[in-house]
Amino acid sequence: RIENSTNRQVTFSKRRAGIIKKAREIGVLCDAEVGVVVFSSAGKLHDYCSPKTTLSRILEKYQTNSGKILWDEKHKSLSAEIDRVKKENDNMQIELRHMKGEDLNSLQPKELISIEEALQNGQTNLRDKQMEHWRMRRRNDKMLEDEHRLLAFRVHQQDVELSGDMRELELGYHHNRDFAAQMPFTFRVQPSHPNLQEDK
Repeated sequence: RIENSTNRQVTFSKRRAGIIKKAREIGVLCDAEVGVVVFSSAGKLHDYCSPKTTLSRILEKYQTNSGKILWDEKHKSLSAEIDRVKKENDNMQIELRHMKGEDLNSLQPKELISIEEALQNGQTNLRDKQMEHWRMRRRNDKMLEDEHRLLAFRVHQQDVELSGDMRELELGYHHNRDFAAQMPFTFRVQPSHPNLQEDK
């Protein structure tokens, strides 16, 4: 072990680069599958894998050929769950293509009948949903019409009340307008009066 941390880091970088270079060379020259995994003293990961494969495939091959178990039961169950989900997804993709009318030549008459029934059920559910939306829209339109009718009635009521108040004001104004007829006497000027004629 190199005690000086700086020298140790420099040596690590050089030797790591040399190992990866040799791994690349043996993979190219000998058509071999090579995987290299290196962790530094700080825990940093450095890896290399041949271009034609992946590191996980190399590790699976190592596990199969060496007999050493790299994955515990938890990882095995997780891998099995991933495979199950992938298979389920593939089956759903196939069913979706069948529902679209694609790749039907490989199906048996019984399978075609099942697809037809599923499509008919889907169409029925779709129509029911459309009817539900239509009824809800009609109900909302009816509520809006009733609200509009109520508002129009209230506006008309206010107009009637306002016009009635204006009519009372107008009647009161005309009733007091003929104030000259109520006076006890009137003054009348006769233009022919001699005192009002201009001197000649």
